Amino acid sequence: MNHKRRVLFLCTGNSARSQMAEGLVNHFLGDRWEAYSAGTKPAGYVHPLAVRAMAELGVEIGGQRSKSVDEFRDASFDLVITVCDDADRNCPVWLGRGRRVHIGFPDPAAATGSEAQRLAVFREVRDGLRRRILSYLEQFERSLEEEGTDDP
Repeated sequence: MNHKRRVLFLCTGNSARSQMAEGLVNHFLGDRWEAYSAGTKPAGYVHPLAVRAMAELGVEIGGQRSKSVDEFRDASFDLVITVCDDADRNCPVWLGRGRRVHIGFPDPAAATGSEAQRLAVFREVRDGLRRRILSYLEQFERSLEEEGTDDP
């Protein structure tokens, strides 16, 4: 493969889960993947606890911004991954020919309690994203190699 694959992470607010997924992929698999994120109803900000949880891994997402999926109307992706149930139900059909999958996670922004308790929830979601998303992308690449194709 001589080009990077493109993945779009989609959730409702594009403030936490999809932002963390974008950061993880660009940081850990950036030599093979270009990750983007968007929301069906963007919140307009990246949640500060998401930024903090990611910084603990050395992944900087503070420069990312909350985006609408409409910004990607003319883009093409090898893979679209919805990370919340609402985005899975409302994923626009125009997102192109790439494969679409749902890998759901609870919304850490909905966590209650002290800041330490809420940060613990963000860490839990971050770690789940890291395990499940990175594993899925590597499995996706292997399946394409076994099929002998670059196309999803």
